[in-house]
Amino acid sequence: MNLSGKKTGLAVALSVASVLAAVPLKSAKAQVHPFSAFSSGSSDLSHWLSDVTLIGQIEGGIMANPARPNPGYNFGDFLADHANQVQLNQAEFTLSKAIDPSKNTYQVGFTLEGLYGSDARYYHLVGISDQEWKARYQLIPAQAHVDVHLPWLTSGGLDMQAGILQAPMGVEGLDPASRAFYTLAYTSEYSVPFQHVGAMFNWHVTPILDVTFGIDTGNQTTFGASDNNSRPAGYFGFNLNNLLGGKLRIVELSRVGPENVWQSVGHYEADHAQRFWNDINATYQVNDKLSLTAEFNYLHDEGIRGIGARGQFAGTDAESFVSFLSYKINKDFTFNYRGEIYRDNNNSMVATFTGNNSYMNAIAGRSYTTMTGASGHGTTYGDLSLNVAYRPDLGHHIRVFQLRPEIRFDRALNSTSPFNGGRNNGMFTFGGDAVIGF
Repeated sequence: MNLSGKKTGLAVALSVASVLAAVPLKSAKAQVHPFSAFSSGSSDLSHWLSDVTLIGQIEGGIMANPARPNPGYNFGDFLADHANQVQLNQAEFTLSKAIDPSKNTYQVGFTLEGLYGSDARYYHLVGISDQEWKARYQLIPAQAHVDVHLPWLTSGGLDMQAGILQAPMGVEGLDPASRAFYTLAYTSEYSVPFQHVGAMFNWHVTPILDVTFGIDTGNQTTFGASDNNSRPAGYFGFNLNNLLGGKLRIVELSRVGPENVWQSVGHYEADHAQRFWNDINATYQVNDKLSLTAEFNYLHDEGIRGIGARGQFAGTDAESFVSFLSYKINKDFTFNYRGEIYRDNNNSMVATFTGNNSYMNAIAGRSYTTMTGASGHGTTYGDLSLNVAYRPDLGHHIRVFQLRPEIRFDRALNSTSPFNGGRNNGMFTFGGDAVIGF
Protein backbone atom coordinates (compact mmCIF):
# COMPACT_ATOMS: atom_id res chain seq x y z
CA MET A 1 0.00 0.00 0.00
CA ASN A 2 1.39 3.41 -0.95
CA LEU A 3 2.12 6.10 1.60
CA SER A 4 -0.81 8.27 0.63
CA GLY A 5 -3.15 5.35 1.21
CA LYS A 6 -1.70 4.80 4.66
CA LYS A 7 -2.30 8.42 5.62
CA THR A 8 -5.97 8.48 4.69
CA GLY A 9 -7.59 7.52 8.02
CA LEU A 10 -6.55 10.13 10.58
CA ALA A 11 -6.06 12.76 7.89
CA VAL A 12 -9.73 12.46 6.99
CA ALA A 13 -10.84 12.54 10.65
CA LEU A 14 -8.66 15.49 11.59
CA SER A 15 -9.48 17.44 8.44
CA VAL A 16 -13.18 17.05 9.02
CA ALA A 17 -12.73 17.90 12.70
CA SER A 18 -10.79 21.08 11.98
CA VAL A 19 -13.35 22.26 9.45
CA LEU A 20 -16.28 21.57 11.76
CA ALA A 21 -14.61 23.28 14.70
CA ALA A 22 -13.63 26.38 12.74
CA VAL A 23 -16.75 27.38 10.83
CA PRO A 24 -20.43 27.87 11.63
CA LEU A 25 -22.19 24.55 11.29
CA LYS A 26 -25.61 24.51 9.78
CA SER A 27 -25.61 21.27 7.81
CA ALA A 28 -24.52 18.78 10.51
CA LYS A 29 -27.22 17.85 13.01
CA ALA A 30 -27.11 15.66 16.11
CA GLN A 31 -29.56 12.79 15.82
CA VAL A 32 -31.16 13.66 12.52
CA HIS A 33 -34.83 12.69 12.40
CA PRO A 34 -35.25 11.60 8.76
CA PHE A 35 -39.00 11.04 9.13
CA SER A 36 -39.80 14.15 11.15
CA ALA A 37 -42.36 15.13 8.53
CA PHE A 38 -44.57 12.36 9.89
CA SER A 39 -44.68 13.93 13.38
CA SER A 40 -47.83 15.86 12.54
CA GLY A 41 -49.64 12.72 11.43
CA SER A 42 -52.37 11.21 13.56
CA SER A 43 -51.72 7.52 12.88
CA ASP A 44 -49.70 5.21 15.11
CA LEU A 45 -47.26 4.60 12.24
CA SER A 46 -46.64 8.33 11.80
CA HIS A 47 -45.91 8.72 15.49
CA TRP A 48 -43.60 5.66 15.45
CA LEU A 49 -41.63 6.92 12.43
CA SER A 50 -41.21 10.42 13.87
CA ASP A 51 -38.83 9.08 16.56
CA VAL A 52 -36.47 7.30 14.15
CA THR A 53 -32.98 8.85 14.37
CA LEU A 54 -29.85 8.85 12.20
CA ILE A 55 -26.35 9.40 13.61
CA GLY A 56 -22.88 9.15 12.07
CA GLN A 57 -19.32 8.95 13.33
CA ILE A 58 -15.74 8.92 11.99
CA GLU A 59 -12.63 7.64 13.76
CA GLY A 60 -9.00 7.55 12.62
CA GLY A 61 -5.83 6.82 14.52
CA ILE A 62 -2.24 5.62 14.72
CA MET A 63 -0.02 3.78 17.21
CA ALA A 64 3.65 4.44 16.51
CA ASN A 65 6.28 1.88 17.45
CA PRO A 66 9.87 3.17 17.77
CA ALA A 67 11.22 -0.39 17.39
CA ARG A 68 9.94 -0.46 13.79
CA PRO A 69 8.91 -4.14 13.95
CA ASN A 70 9.38 -6.41 10.97
CA PRO A 71 6.97 -7.15 9.24
CA GLY A 72 5.35 -3.98 10.56
CA TYR A 73 2.76 -5.15 13.08
CA ASN A 74 2.13 -4.14 16.67
CA PHE A 75 1.84 -7.61 18.19
CA GLY A 76 -1.39 -8.25 20.08
CA ASP A 77 -3.12 -5.07 18.90
CA PHE A 78 -6.15 -5.51 16.62
CA LEU A 79 -7.42 -1.99 15.98
CA ALA A 80 -3.96 -0.39 15.64
CA ASP A 81 -2.18 -3.44 14.27
CA HIS A 82 -0.15 -1.64 11.56
CA ALA A 83 2.76 0.06 13.33
CA ASN A 84 3.55 3.66 12.36
CA GLN A 85 0.64 3.88 9.92
CA VAL A 86 -2.37 6.18 10.13
CA GLN A 87 -5.61 4.50 9.24
CA LEU A 88 -9.33 5.15 9.03
CA ASN A 89 -10.73 2.88 11.71
CA GLN A 90 -14.42 3.62 11.28
CA ALA A 91 -16.88 5.62 9.26
CA GLU A 92 -20.31 4.52 10.39
CA PHE A 93 -23.97 5.47 10.19
CA THR A 94 -26.71 4.19 12.49
CA LEU A 95 -30.44 4.38 11.80
CA SER A 96 -32.47 3.43 14.86
CA LYS A 97 -35.74 3.58 16.69
CA ALA A 98 -34.98 3.30 20.41
CA ILE A 99 -37.18 1.66 22.99
CA ASP A 100 -37.53 3.02 26.52
CA PRO A 101 -37.25 0.23 29.12
CA SER A 102 -38.49 2.61 31.83
CA LYS A 103 -41.92 2.58 30.16
CA ASN A 104 -43.43 -0.85 30.76
CA THR A 105 -45.61 -0.90 27.63
CA TYR A 106 -45.39 -2.83 24.37
CA GLN A 107 -42.71 -1.19 22.22
CA VAL A 108 -41.00 -2.09 18.95
CA GLY A 109 -37.78 -0.53 17.66
CA PHE A 110 -34.78 -1.39 15.54
CA THR A 111 -31.10 -0.65 14.93
CA LEU A 112 -29.32 -0.66 11.56
CA GLU A 113 -25.60 0.20 11.55
CA GLY A 114 -23.21 0.12 8.61
CA LEU A 115 -19.47 0.47 9.27
CA TYR A 116 -16.58 1.02 6.85
CA GLY A 117 -12.92 1.06 7.84
CA SER A 118 -10.01 -1.03 9.08
CA ASP A 119 -11.86 -2.17 12.24
CA ALA A 120 -14.35 -4.03 10.06
CA ARG A 121 -11.74 -6.74 9.32
CA TYR A 122 -12.31 -8.16 12.80
CA TYR A 123 -16.09 -7.81 13.05
CA HIS A 124 -17.44 -9.70 10.03
CA LEU A 125 -19.96 -12.53 10.10
CA VAL A 126 -19.06 -15.66 8.14
CA GLY A 127 -21.34 -15.95 5.11
CA ILE A 128 -22.56 -12.34 5.18
CA SER A 129 -19.64 -10.01 4.50
CA ASP A 130 -16.37 -11.84 5.19
CA GLN A 131 -15.57 -12.70 1.55
CA GLU A 132 -16.63 -9.45 -0.09
CA TRP A 133 -13.54 -7.38 0.68
CA LYS A 134 -9.78 -7.98 0.39
CA ALA A 135 -8.32 -4.52 1.18
CA ARG A 136 -7.60 -3.13 4.64
CA TYR A 137 -10.72 -0.98 4.61
CA GLN A 138 -13.85 -3.13 4.57
CA LEU A 139 -17.60 -2.78 5.00
CA ILE A 140 -19.83 -4.65 7.45
CA PRO A 141 -23.38 -4.60 8.78
CA ALA A 142 -22.28 -3.90 12.36
CA GLN A 143 -25.85 -4.16 13.68
CA ALA A 144 -29.22 -5.11 12.19
CA HIS A 145 -31.72 -6.11 14.83
CA VAL A 146 -35.31 -5.69 15.95
CA ASP A 147 -35.74 -4.39 19.51
CA VAL A 148 -38.86 -5.23 21.52
CA HIS A 149 -40.00 -4.35 25.03
CA LEU A 150 -42.62 -6.68 26.51
CA PRO A 151 -44.50 -5.71 29.73
CA TRP A 152 -44.39 -9.27 31.01
CA LEU A 153 -43.54 -11.11 34.24
CA THR A 154 -42.48 -8.10 36.36
CA SER A 155 -43.09 -4.37 36.53
CA GLY A 156 -39.83 -3.80 34.63
CA GLY A 157 -40.77 -6.15 31.81
CA LEU A 158 -38.57 -7.97 29.30
CA ASP A 159 -36.34 -6.52 26.54
CA MET A 160 -35.46 -8.54 23.44
CA GLN A 161 -33.06 -7.97 20.54
CA ALA A 162 -33.01 -10.33 17.55
CA GLY A 163 -30.85 -10.23 14.41
CA ILE A 164 -27.22 -9.21 13.92
CA LEU A 165 -25.99 -8.25 17.38
CA GLN A 166 -22.80 -6.86 18.85
CA ALA A 167 -21.68 -9.23 21.58
CA PRO A 168 -22.62 -7.91 25.04
CA MET A 169 -19.72 -9.36 27.05
CA GLY A 170 -16.90 -7.28 28.50
CA VAL A 171 -16.09 -3.66 29.29
CA GLU A 172 -14.71 -2.44 25.93
CA GLY A 173 -16.78 -2.51 22.75
CA LEU A 174 -16.62 -1.53 19.09
CA ASP A 175 -17.89 2.06 19.53
CA PRO A 176 -14.82 4.26 20.20
CA ALA A 177 -16.96 6.97 21.82
CA SER A 178 -18.13 4.56 24.52
CA ARG A 179 -14.73 3.26 25.67
CA ALA A 180 -11.78 4.97 27.34
CA PHE A 181 -8.94 3.98 24.98
CA TYR A 182 -8.16 3.74 21.29
CA THR A 183 -6.50 0.33 21.69
CA LEU A 184 -8.16 -2.68 23.29
CA ALA A 185 -7.01 -4.82 26.19
CA TYR A 186 -5.99 -8.42 25.45
CA THR A 187 -9.14 -9.52 27.26
CA SER A 188 -11.31 -7.48 24.88
CA GLU A 189 -9.61 -9.03 21.84
CA TYR A 190 -9.07 -12.68 22.75
CA SER A 191 -11.45 -13.59 25.57
CA VAL A 192 -14.81 -12.09 24.60
CA PRO A 193 -16.87 -12.67 21.42
CA PHE A 194 -17.48 -9.90 18.86
CA GLN A 195 -20.62 -10.44 16.75
CA HIS A 196 -23.62 -12.79 16.68
CA VAL A 197 -26.71 -13.77 14.76
CA GLY A 198 -29.27 -14.62 17.39
CA ALA A 199 -31.49 -13.24 20.14
CA MET A 200 -30.68 -11.64 23.51
CA PHE A 201 -33.09 -11.05 26.38
CA ASN A 202 -32.82 -8.76 29.41
CA TRP A 203 -35.41 -9.34 32.12
CA HIS A 204 -35.80 -6.45 34.58
CA VAL A 205 -36.66 -8.50 37.67
CA THR A 206 -36.35 -5.65 40.17
CA PRO A 207 -34.84 -2.13 40.07
CA ILE A 208 -31.63 -3.78 41.35
CA LEU A 209 -31.58 -7.11 39.46
CA ASP A 210 -31.60 -7.76 35.70
CA VAL A 211 -31.27 -11.29 34.30
CA THR A 212 -29.66 -11.72 30.86
CA PHE A 213 -29.93 -14.77 28.56
CA GLY A 214 -29.71 -15.49 24.85
CA ILE A 215 -28.99 -17.94 22.04
CA ASP A 216 -27.02 -17.56 18.80
CA THR A 217 -25.21 -19.45 16.07
CA GLY A 218 -21.75 -18.82 17.55
CA ASN A 219 -19.11 -16.12 17.57
CA GLN A 220 -19.14 -14.42 14.15
CA THR A 221 -20.84 -17.33 12.38
CA THR A 222 -24.27 -17.67 10.78
CA PHE A 223 -26.09 -20.73 9.43
CA GLY A 224 -25.36 -23.93 7.48
CA ALA A 225 -22.04 -23.90 5.67
CA SER A 226 -21.35 -20.47 7.17
CA ASP A 227 -21.13 -21.95 10.66
CA ASN A 228 -17.81 -23.51 11.69
CA ASN A 229 -19.72 -26.23 13.57
CA SER A 230 -23.33 -27.38 13.72
CA ARG A 231 -24.22 -26.40 17.29
CA PRO A 232 -25.62 -23.19 18.84
CA ALA A 233 -24.19 -21.25 21.79
CA GLY A 234 -25.85 -19.19 24.49
CA TYR A 235 -25.51 -16.58 27.24
CA PHE A 236 -26.69 -16.36 30.82
CA GLY A 237 -25.89 -13.78 33.49
CA PHE A 238 -27.11 -10.92 35.64
CA ASN A 239 -26.71 -7.20 36.35
CA LEU A 240 -26.81 -5.69 39.82
CA ASN A 241 -27.76 -2.03 39.48
CA ASN A 242 -27.91 0.97 41.81
CA LEU A 243 -25.91 -0.59 44.62
CA LEU A 244 -24.42 1.59 47.37
CA GLY A 245 -26.77 4.43 46.66
CA GLY A 246 -26.37 4.19 42.90
CA LYS A 247 -22.56 4.27 42.92
CA LEU A 248 -21.88 0.58 42.16
CA ARG A 249 -22.90 -1.62 39.24
CA ILE A 250 -21.89 -5.27 38.75
CA VAL A 251 -22.30 -7.17 35.48
CA GLU A 252 -21.75 -10.93 35.21
CA LEU A 253 -22.11 -12.73 31.90
CA SER A 254 -21.25 -16.30 30.98
CA ARG A 255 -21.43 -18.09 27.67
CA VAL A 256 -21.13 -21.72 26.60
CA GLY A 257 -21.13 -23.52 23.26
CA PRO A 258 -18.78 -25.03 20.65
CA GLU A 259 -16.64 -22.45 18.82
CA ASN A 260 -13.92 -24.48 17.10
CA VAL A 261 -13.54 -25.02 13.37
CA TRP A 262 -14.28 -28.54 12.13
CA GLN A 263 -11.61 -28.21 9.42
CA SER A 264 -8.98 -27.91 12.19
CA VAL A 265 -10.17 -30.33 14.88
CA GLY A 266 -12.69 -32.60 13.10
CA HIS A 267 -16.49 -32.67 13.05
CA TYR A 268 -17.01 -34.48 16.34
CA GLU A 269 -14.62 -32.28 18.28
CA ALA A 270 -16.02 -29.09 16.71
CA ASP A 271 -19.57 -30.03 17.72
CA HIS A 272 -18.86 -31.37 21.20
CA ALA A 273 -15.85 -29.49 22.62
CA GLN A 274 -17.39 -26.61 24.55
CA ARG A 275 -15.96 -23.15 25.06
CA PHE A 276 -16.80 -21.52 28.40
CA TRP A 277 -16.53 -17.72 28.48
CA ASN A 278 -16.98 -15.95 31.82
CA ASP A 279 -16.70 -12.23 32.51
CA ILE A 280 -17.58 -10.20 35.58
CA ASN A 281 -16.95 -6.49 35.96
CA ALA A 282 -17.82 -3.87 38.53
CA THR A 283 -17.84 -0.08 38.19
CA TYR A 284 -17.75 2.17 41.25
CA GLN A 285 -18.40 5.90 40.91
CA VAL A 286 -16.33 7.27 43.78
CA ASN A 287 -17.45 10.86 43.21
CA ASP A 288 -18.31 13.21 40.36
CA LYS A 289 -14.73 13.08 39.07
CA LEU A 290 -13.38 9.61 39.83
CA SER A 291 -14.63 6.19 38.71
CA LEU A 292 -13.01 2.76 39.09
CA THR A 293 -13.70 -0.41 37.07
CA ALA A 294 -12.40 -3.93 37.61
CA GLU A 295 -12.89 -6.84 35.20
CA PHE A 296 -12.10 -10.53 35.70
CA ASN A 297 -12.34 -12.95 32.78
CA TYR A 298 -11.85 -16.70 32.54
CA LEU A 299 -12.03 -18.68 29.29
CA HIS A 300 -11.75 -22.45 28.94
CA ASP A 301 -11.97 -24.27 25.62
CA GLU A 302 -12.17 -28.05 25.78
CA GLY A 303 -10.81 -28.83 22.33
CA ILE A 304 -9.12 -25.94 20.57
CA ARG A 305 -5.96 -28.05 20.19
CA GLY A 306 -7.84 -31.09 18.83
CA ILE A 307 -7.29 -34.56 20.32
CA GLY A 308 -4.48 -35.19 22.77
CA ALA A 309 -2.03 -38.10 22.93
CA ARG A 310 -4.37 -40.20 25.09
CA GLY A 311 -7.41 -39.64 22.89
CA GLN A 312 -8.94 -36.87 24.99
CA PHE A 313 -9.78 -33.29 24.01
CA ALA A 314 -6.74 -30.97 24.16
CA GLY A 315 -7.99 -27.69 25.48
CA THR A 316 -6.71 -24.33 26.61
CA ASP A 317 -7.30 -21.76 29.32
CA ALA A 318 -6.88 -18.00 29.59
CA GLU A 319 -7.54 -15.85 32.63
CA SER A 320 -7.14 -12.13 33.03
CA PHE A 321 -7.72 -9.15 35.26
CA VAL A 322 -8.17 -5.61 33.93
CA SER A 323 -8.41 -2.45 36.02
CA PHE A 324 -9.58 0.96 34.80
CA LEU A 325 -9.42 4.38 36.44
CA SER A 326 -11.04 7.50 35.02
CA TYR A 327 -10.53 10.95 36.55
CA LYS A 328 -12.35 13.97 35.14
CA ILE A 329 -9.86 16.84 35.30
CA ASN A 330 -12.42 19.38 34.14
CA LYS A 331 -15.40 19.45 31.81
CA ASP A 332 -13.22 18.88 28.72
CA PHE A 333 -10.30 16.69 29.87
CA THR A 334 -10.32 13.21 31.41
CA PHE A 335 -7.32 11.15 32.52
CA ASN A 336 -7.66 7.39 31.92
CA TYR A 337 -5.60 4.45 33.16
CA ARG A 338 -5.83 0.79 32.17
CA GLY A 339 -3.74 -2.02 33.63
CA GLU A 340 -4.04 -5.68 32.67
CA ILE A 341 -2.58 -9.08 33.44
CA TYR A 342 -3.50 -11.69 30.81
CA ARG A 343 -2.39 -15.32 31.12
CA ASP A 344 -2.44 -17.40 27.92
CA ASN A 345 -1.82 -20.79 29.50
CA ASN A 346 -1.12 -22.74 26.31
CA ASN A 347 -0.09 -19.95 23.92
CA SER A 348 -3.24 -20.75 21.94
CA MET A 349 -5.08 -17.43 22.22
CA VAL A 350 -2.80 -14.44 21.56
CA ALA A 351 -1.66 -13.91 17.97
CA THR A 352 -1.48 -11.19 15.33
CA PHE A 353 -3.27 -11.86 12.06
CA THR A 354 -1.05 -10.63 9.27
CA GLY A 355 -3.44 -10.49 6.32
CA ASN A 356 -6.50 -8.31 5.80
CA ASN A 357 -8.72 -11.40 5.82
CA SER A 358 -6.68 -13.72 8.05
CA TYR A 359 -8.73 -13.23 11.21
CA MET A 360 -12.02 -14.15 9.55
CA ASN A 361 -10.39 -16.92 7.54
CA ALA A 362 -9.29 -18.50 10.83
CA ILE A 363 -12.85 -18.42 12.16
CA ALA A 364 -14.24 -19.82 8.90
CA GLY A 365 -11.67 -22.62 8.62
CA ARG A 366 -9.87 -21.22 5.59
CA SER A 367 -6.14 -20.68 5.10
CA TYR A 368 -4.72 -17.79 7.14
CA THR A 369 -1.41 -16.32 8.32
CA THR A 370 -0.42 -15.17 11.80
CA MET A 371 2.44 -14.05 13.97
CA THR A 372 2.03 -16.27 17.02
CA GLY A 373 3.23 -15.61 20.54
CA ALA A 374 5.96 -17.44 22.33
CA SER A 375 6.27 -21.21 22.18
CA GLY A 376 6.21 -23.33 25.32
CA HIS A 377 3.76 -23.75 28.16
CA GLY A 378 2.25 -20.29 28.25
CA THR A 379 2.83 -16.56 28.42
CA THR A 380 1.70 -13.96 30.92
CA TYR A 381 1.13 -10.59 29.25
CA GLY A 382 1.04 -7.22 30.95
CA ASP A 383 -0.47 -4.07 29.49
CA LEU A 384 -0.31 -0.55 30.92
CA SER A 385 -2.13 2.17 28.95
CA LEU A 386 -2.52 5.87 29.77
CA ASN A 387 -4.27 8.71 28.01
CA VAL A 388 -5.80 12.14 28.46
CA ALA A 389 -9.03 12.40 26.49
CA TYR A 390 -10.08 15.82 25.22
CA ARG A 391 -13.84 15.84 24.71
CA PRO A 392 -15.26 19.36 24.52
CA ASP A 393 -18.85 20.26 23.80
CA LEU A 394 -18.45 21.99 20.44
CA GLY A 395 -22.12 22.70 19.96
CA HIS A 396 -23.15 23.36 16.36
CA HIS A 397 -24.99 20.01 16.43
CA ILE A 398 -21.79 18.00 16.91
CA ARG A 399 -22.75 14.99 19.05
CA VAL A 400 -19.19 14.00 19.98
CA PHE A 401 -15.70 15.34 19.33
CA GLN A 402 -12.82 13.48 20.95
CA LEU A 403 -9.01 13.49 20.80
CA ARG A 404 -7.19 10.77 22.75
CA PRO A 405 -3.38 10.76 22.78
CA GLU A 406 -2.31 7.39 24.23
CA ILE A 407 0.85 5.68 25.43
CA ARG A 408 0.98 1.93 25.95
CA PHE A 409 3.51 -0.47 27.47
CA ASP A 410 3.22 -4.21 26.76
CA ARG A 411 5.44 -6.87 28.28
CA ALA A 412 5.73 -10.66 28.47
CA LEU A 413 6.11 -11.08 32.21
CA ASN A 414 7.70 -14.54 32.06
CA SER A 415 10.61 -13.46 29.82
CA THR A 416 9.35 -14.80 26.50
CA SER A 417 9.86 -12.57 23.43
CA PRO A 418 6.68 -12.26 21.35
CA PHE A 419 7.00 -8.57 20.43
CA ASN A 420 8.58 -6.67 17.54
CA GLY A 421 9.02 -9.68 15.29
CA GLY A 422 10.14 -11.93 18.15
CA ARG A 423 13.05 -9.66 19.10
CA ASN A 424 11.79 -8.27 22.42
CA ASN A 425 9.90 -9.23 25.55
CA GLY A 426 8.31 -5.78 25.66
CA MET A 427 6.79 -3.20 23.33
CA PHE A 428 6.26 0.56 23.68
CA THR A 429 3.74 2.29 21.44
CA PHE A 430 2.29 5.78 21.41
CA GLY A 431 -0.28 7.62 19.33
CA GLY A 432 -4.02 7.96 19.65
CA ASP A 433 -7.19 8.62 17.72
CA ALA A 434 -9.67 11.31 16.75
CA VAL A 435 -13.44 10.81 16.79
CA ILE A 436 -16.15 13.10 15.50
CA GLY A 437 -19.85 12.35 15.25
CA PHE A 438 -23.14 14.06 14.62
